[in-house]
Amino acid sequence: MRLQNKKVIALVEDDFEDLELWYPVLRLREEGAEVHLVGKEANKVYVGKYGVPAESDKAFTDVEVKDYDAILVPGGWAPDKLRRYPEVLDFVRHMDDNKKPIGQICHAGWVLISADILKGKKVTSTPGIKDDMTNAGSTWFDEAVVVDGHIISSRRPPDLPPYVKAFADKLASE
Repeated sequence: MRLQNKKVIALVEDDFEDLELWYPVLRLREEGAEVHLVGKEANKVYVGKYGVPAESDKAFTDVEVKDYDAILVPGGWAPDKLRRYPEVLDFVRHMDDNKKPIGQICHAGWVLISADILKGKKVTSTPGIKDDMTNAGSTWFDEAVVVDGHIISSRRPPDLPPYVKAFADKLASE
């Protein structure tokens, strides 16, 4: 229970990559973290790319980001929607400014790009957005997980075990 007393925002929007949301959420909860699914609306059922539902615990407007220790951004097509919400970008910038763990996998890098926090960072993502990541000023690596300070990034579902371990390790050390 090394993550007891840690609070994590897990962003949610329709078309999230099912495993990229649920695997980290469940693993962090297993280690004692309190993880809230946060979407545009509270108590709304969002549906993943493969049909797995996720009901939000809170709306963006219900969240005081300063009360949280970390944020997770899932992949899939949800990041293209999430990046359009000013609240989401504010959450990510707050975590970045305070050097709190930010987890991003697959297409989630789009949210960090829109938050303008990648200049000079080492990251990975799905190869499909490699150019977007490098054009945002980061150095991209084709590796299962890349940790650069408080930013933990990963490529795709097969990389979830090392990604979530690296994220949990970083969160535990905070």
